[in-house]
Amino acid sequence: MNEPPLIVQTDRTVLLETQHPDYEAARDRLARFAELTKSPEYVHFYRITPVSIWNAAALGEQADALCDWLAANSRFPIVPTVLAQIRDWFRRYGLLRLLPGGDGRLVLACDEAEVVQELVAQPALAELVEVAGDGACTIAAERRGDLKQALIRLGYPVDDRAGYRSGDRLAFALRAETRTGRPFALRAYQDAAAAAFHAGGSDRGGCGVVVLPCGAGKTVVGIAAMQLLQTNTLVLTTNTIAVRQWCRELLDKTDLGEDLVGEYTGDEKRIRPVTVATYQILTHRRGKLDGFTHMDLFDRGNFGLIVYDEVHLLPAPVFRATAGIQARRRLGLTATLVREDGRQDEVFSLIGPKRFELPWKQLERAGFLAPALCSEVRVPLQPPRAALYANSGARQQIRIAADNEQKIDVVGALLSLHATDRVLVIGQYLEQLQQLATVFRLPLITGQTPNTERERLYGAFRHGELPRLVVSKVGNFAIDLPDANVAIQVSGTFGSRQEEAQRLGRVLRPKADGGAARFYTLVSADTREQEFAQKRQLFLTEQGYAYDIVTAGSVLAEAQRREERA
Repeated sequence: MNEPPLIVQTDRTVLLETQHPDYEAARDRLARFAELTKSPEYVHFYRITPVSIWNAAALGEQADALCDWLAANSRFPIVPTVLAQIRDWFRRYGLLRLLPGGDGRLVLACDEAEVVQELVAQPALAELVEVAGDGACTIAAERRGDLKQALIRLGYPVDDRAGYRSGDRLAFALRAETRTGRPFALRAYQDAAAAAFHAGGSDRGGCGVVVLPCGAGKTVVGIAAMQLLQTNTLVLTTNTIAVRQWCRELLDKTDLGEDLVGEYTGDEKRIRPVTVATYQILTHRRGKLDGFTHMDLFDRGNFGLIVYDEVHLLPAPVFRATAGIQARRRLGLTATLVREDGRQDEVFSLIGPKRFELPWKQLERAGFLAPALCSEVRVPLQPPRAALYANSGARQQIRIAADNEQKIDVVGALLSLHATDRVLVIGQYLEQLQQLATVFRLPLITGQTPNTERERLYGAFRHGELPRLVVSKVGNFAIDLPDANVAIQVSGTFGSRQEEAQRLGRVLRPKADGGAARFYTLVSADTREQEFAQKRQLFLTEQGYAYDIVTAGSVLAEAQRREERA
């Protein structure tokens, strides 16, 4: 009889044995309430945090069921204080409630008077909360977001039931057939995600985050949520290309007319009942000491809903603006709630808890995502570069490893092995990408590429006129290239897990032939880049993707053998 697969430590770290027969089931269960932090070959390390438990509670997990599962699957008895802490975090979710008051104030309610007394004595709350003689606590309605931020930092998330402004009514319907003549209907999980956010129109819904893989149709979920609410909507996304994709999807899949959908970017500024803008335009200012030029956009369209696309990338100034617009409904869309700046708690407090999530592999099994084969290709440093690396500082070492000239030959070999595929070469450093584009005579898209040229190149790729593209980090998110089936990552942003997820997502849309996607990461062997690669792969490991490790020599040899056979 096998021993249970888990070891639960006193610091709430959970170790999972990867060779255990119950590994996959345990991994999928852990992913609902814990974060993967390290993934050595034989044991994976998870961490249970307050936010991970609060998100689990928002998804319907129960403290007793979760603790019983941990105890049943732990190899050794769990220290009682660990289970007590988990139960306390569950208890705190929804313990405090924010309710409508009167005269422009809201009521902070709690069934445990001593908790409120303890909290309002904290300096962070003293300036926000007014305590009446009968013990009732109220705050000014415009400080709603500030209160929620302060309380979550103290370990008490608020169940916000204070209601929302309706915004101007916008009646529209989803199409049964797109403008291009294709049948259209929500997939069951897209419908369920929108419904979980909407919560029947009650004040218990209307704010929160939907977590779905790239390629699973998060834009469609956003549109479905808009259709349920029937209100003016502001959509915020990452770049102008993404803005125009949102506009095309809205016009293609709803009966909204072009006069009702507006773009608000550096190129064009039209406020319409549905306005789609970039985060960059909101954070624009003329000088470092000037105010944000367009931040008043939040107040200019009588919007009843704000949709934050790629919410894990929400910039700090927009966080601050979001604190002041808590009276509007807020939907966050993302493939991963991981934020490298650690601000998951602010997403939780200001946008809302996780309302819906589906594992990537579950969507793959259902045929909504292509299966993916992931490979890390370890590329040696040649002696001159190895010597330069050894004698450089830590920051310089990262660039020296990323720019390894040996990667050029490996990219060439992979392009040869995938001669008939649709390939994206993705990287971080412009000089490296320009060199690759020159050597292999490929078009290059960077942040400096004009939007009209970007759209032309993306369109040519979609239509099969260009089988290969080199893209900088502007290709990490919100580009619709459904036929891309191979991605070659030549460099990345340090150990960014969210970037890894986004880049794999570029090739996950189902293929017409049912084939698998291939995702290659080129890493300089025995360098800090290899260490960063291990961290980047954490999120995808948690989702069930395995990386095989291959050498540059084996890739080059395989390309040579195939060329000789041809």
